Amino acid sequence: MNPDFRRLLPGQICRVQIGYADGRPPEVLFETDDLLIEAPNWTLDGERLIVNGDGGLWSLALREPALTPIPLKDVPPLNNDHVLSPDGEHIFLSAYDGHIHEAPLSGGPGRRITPDRVPRRLHFLHGVSPDGLTLAYIGIEPDAAGGWRNADVFSLSLRDGADRRLTHGPGPADGCEFAPRSDAIYLNTEAFSDTPGHAQIARMSVTGAHLEQLTHDDAVNWFPHLAPDEEHAVYLSFPPGTIGHPENAEVELKLVTADDWAHPHTIDRFLGGQGTINVNSWAPDSTRFAYISYPVI
Repeated sequence: MNPDFRRLLPGQICRVQIGYADGRPPEVLFETDDLLIEAPNWTLDGERLIVNGDGGLWSLALREPALTPIPLKDVPPLNNDHVLSPDGEHIFLSAYDGHIHEAPLSGGPGRRITPDRVPRRLHFLHGVSPDGLTLAYIGIEPDAAGGWRNADVFSLSLRDGADRRLTHGPGPADGCEFAPRSDAIYLNTEAFSDTPGHAQIARMSVTGAHLEQLTHDDAVNWFPHLAPDEEHAVYLSFPPGTIGHPENAEVELKLVTADDWAHPHTIDRFLGGQGTINVNSWAPDSTRFAYISYPVI
């Protein structure tokens, strides 16, 4: 994969916002028109957000917000799939070489986690198990025509390297994330519809069994993220007919309370999509979450 970093459109800004589990209006934390940043993670100390931009990793302090680069070594340019290790000191990263890497959150040399495969597989990280010993990622493999076929959920053991396919189509899946406390993986999948692109939120066991549809609407729903206490969740809702998770789309950010996926609350409507909440961005206290909008002023 060749790096093709997103750039801001003329007159466009990145707006980092904080939403609240109690449903109060979101607040703007930080704005920039210098760098397109994506996919906030919240550090375990509650003091910083971690984002990617221009192929690198950045830290954004919540007090006196400013972007600070995190100097990584031996890691290729990054995309927007990165998740902190439960130890709070390391981060797992998806890179433009199609592999997953691990590096110190403070900066320094990284190491590649995923092996070379024949045929080649692209790895897009989305989840780390609560014990830090298993990754959940989306694997995309080549098809007979030389392109890439449906995305499926895989798990990878960091203890023995065991790699397991958890979904088998029929439609592509994405956004696979371990529940913080329960024995489940949350994801978005097109498995419940014959309409191309019609992703809905679902959950399944960590073995891939018992796939359960959670949202049932005409919207295209992506990236479910549970709060650490599992009392709330957020996900991103694209207009009906959307294919994939494009950038610069008119989207809604939905809040779910007490596992009531049938009655989500719309937190915000804005220009966003790709980069907004690709990874879990809940604060460790479960009261707040971060997201990024991309308005054109």
